[in-house]
Amino acid sequence: MQKSKLLACSLSLVLSACASSASHDVATGTDGAPVHSAAAIAAVEAADAAAKAAADAADEAELQMAIDREDRSAANRARDVYRHPFDTLRFFQVTPRSHVVEITPGGGWYTEILQPYLITDGSYTAALVDPATVPMGASRAFQEKQRDTFARFLAGKVQGFNTLKQIGFNPSAPVFGAPGSVDTILTFRNVHNWVAAGNAQLYFDAFFKALKPGGVLGVADHRAKPGTDLDTMKKTGYLTEALVIDYATRAGFVLEETSQINANPADTTDHPNGVWTLPPTNRHDAKDDAKYKAIGESDRMTLRFRKP
Repeated sequence: MQKSKLLACSLSLVLSACASSASHDVATGTDGAPVHSAAAIAAVEAADAAAKAAADAADEAELQMAIDREDRSAANRARDVYRHPFDTLRFFQVTPRSHVVEITPGGGWYTEILQPYLITDGSYTAALVDPATVPMGASRAFQEKQRDTFARFLAGKVQGFNTLKQIGFNPSAPVFGAPGSVDTILTFRNVHNWVAAGNAQLYFDAFFKALKPGGVLGVADHRAKPGTDLDTMKKTGYLTEALVIDYATRAGFVLEETSQINANPADTTDHPNGVWTLPPTNRHDAKDDAKYKAIGESDRMTLRFRKP
């Protein structure tokens, strides 16, 4: 991309200048070994800082271009105010070179950003439940609906999505790639479903296995008040951060950082139909529509875990 090329050129000039400055500050000791002055060391450190700043700026420019793509749907853009895709993906340390697996991407909200962002130097893989692995009945029908929703999303895209990678998995024995093969795993508003189904730990264990050492697990989900009991969490769809952190640490992850990027102080979390009362589900009486629109989408935790 043009912005990246310009930033790369700027970086090259900065590094050349720093290297030239440092070369004049190197003397030779009595044993013939080079002795670097404080100025030379400072120049190298400055070059390192300049390199990192330029690389970060290039990554940010590419991410913003992916978010601003003209073919991104207006409906998805309207939800940026609640989902903060730029800040969230930067917090999860996703770069254009990352190899990312997104778990059950639904209607492709983040796919629409991540696939163009990663298509050249990284990779994006959508992990969806294989309906054939789910017992016949309501559960299979739901997973078939999820698969078809994602297929319709892809069918509506014309550029860069025909090569999108997909994997199907069994929720009773999930696998998200060869052991130690993935840079980043992202899950947005899914953990509450696994908690309700009683298989959340299986997912976190599978995430740990698929990620490389040093890999990142990024989790965003509806946040319950501290101390909320498990039955209430299953009923309302809101989870405590402590519960999610427990699943992750049991799997072997280290909690690296939490963020308030997706916090919503207006959400009291005590709605008649749980989190589904709020947008975008809007499971409420029509007369209360303005009330819940004013609240907006749920208060959400945003957690970054690291595989040691």
